[in-house]
Amino acid sequence: MNKTNFFLLVLTGSLICSLSLAAQNKPAQKVTATLTLSDVIRLAKEQSISSFSASTRRENFYWRYRVHQSNYNPQLYLAGSFPSFSRTYDEVRQEDGSYEFRAVNINNSNLNLNLGQSIGLTGTSMFLTSRVNRFDNFDTHKNLYSGNPVSIGIEQPLFQYNALRWDSKIEPLRYEASKKQYAEDMETISLETTRRFFNLLDAQIAFEIATKNLANNDTIYRIGEGRYNLGKIAENDLLQLELNVMTSRQEAAEARVNMEAATLRLKTYVGLTNIDSIYLTLPDKIPDIIVDESIAIAEARRNRPDAVNFDINQLEAERNLAQARGQTGFSADLVATYGLTNRTEEAVTELYRDPQSSQTLNIGFNIPIMDWGRQKSRTKTAEANLKLVEYTIQQDQLNFDEEVYTQVNQFQMLHEQVAIGERTDYVANRRYEITKNRYLIGKISITDLNLALQAKDEAKRSYINSLRSYWNAYFMLRQLTLYDFEKNQSLYVEDDK
Repeated sequence: MNKTNFFLLVLTGSLICSLSLAAQNKPAQKVTATLTLSDVIRLAKEQSISSFSASTRRENFYWRYRVHQSNYNPQLYLAGSFPSFSRTYDEVRQEDGSYEFRAVNINNSNLNLNLGQSIGLTGTSMFLTSRVNRFDNFDTHKNLYSGNPVSIGIEQPLFQYNALRWDSKIEPLRYEASKKQYAEDMETISLETTRRFFNLLDAQIAFEIATKNLANNDTIYRIGEGRYNLGKIAENDLLQLELNVMTSRQEAAEARVNMEAATLRLKTYVGLTNIDSIYLTLPDKIPDIIVDESIAIAEARRNRPDAVNFDINQLEAERNLAQARGQTGFSADLVATYGLTNRTEEAVTELYRDPQSSQTLNIGFNIPIMDWGRQKSRTKTAEANLKLVEYTIQQDQLNFDEEVYTQVNQFQMLHEQVAIGERTDYVANRRYEITKNRYLIGKISITDLNLALQAKDEAKRSYINSLRSYWNAYFMLRQLTLYDFEKNQSLYVEDDK
């Protein structure tokens, strides 16, 4: 290999190594996403912590309702104790009447298989039981068995408060309210996302305005310097132009900081951890919808959890009154069993050979004689609470309808304001361009130019605020009614879970 080829080979290898090191040291490319309002809301409902929390609350109520349902299903369980060993000294009476302490070395074991069923309508509990007991005396080396091969029984409260009956009325409503609450939570996420979306959009537009104003003021200042050198404008006007440039630089710097802070708040709430920067598009396409007040109120009553909570509050107050009344008078419990019983000193299988019948019947009762008005006070308190709940529900229902009615009217008004704001923004921008051109040719003063600039910026901010108010009202109306007036369909969908 000659020297020339060797030199080229070394140079090529060095170049490859340099490119490889440059590629390794090159910073990762930043990810920028352009998002619409609907995109941000969809992402928030899919991956935000608020959406996960809403789903978890919904699941919690689902399993709570499953627990309630299980109270009305048969329950089969096995219970017992093994071993139950005891080694003590017990006093034993002798034939002459004296006592002696004798060692007692025993073991007691038992095993119970129970099948129970509750009846919510009457509060009755029915059960089927099989029980086996074993007694071991280690001193006498004896083993005894006793038990009930099979027993069937019933427990019936008489003239008492029936908790199962009231739970069967309230718990299904509470579960229904939880599902509607989930739909409302999703709309709450939409509303909060919209608020943060417009906070960032406002900051981005403010930054764009400040940057553009800085460029325009800088250009006008440079032209002003030339006109000042030619003696066409006074020094005071030139200083005003320079002041405008310095003010624009300060406003651009503040706008950048505000934009970065608003970006972080939106990313944190929505869960956009894999995106470095966000550019939002203006949601200026307004759906052309007309909301009927009667439909809005009817859908709100049908879909929102508040309407179900009114019924829950009413039933809970009635339940508390029934519970108070159940504690004031005569109450009794009827317990009856019928089955088979046996005992043996042989194998445990002998318990199931020729068992004898066994019956028990017990009625326990409670009759208050004198309680110094305590039970009566409880009943009167529950009655007063029931009346208070009824009045509160009536007022809440009126407030409920009024809130929906007010929101509908506000939404219709804001629809018109968006159109006015859009036209005002266009006119103000056009006026500023004309004013700027007239100033550049010396037809108007710097004061007129500053006034046109301020009007342009105020019109843009006013237009953005009108869009913000409209979309906030739009999603607030969806939250209050759980109804999509654009698609004419309910946002609450009944399902099994």
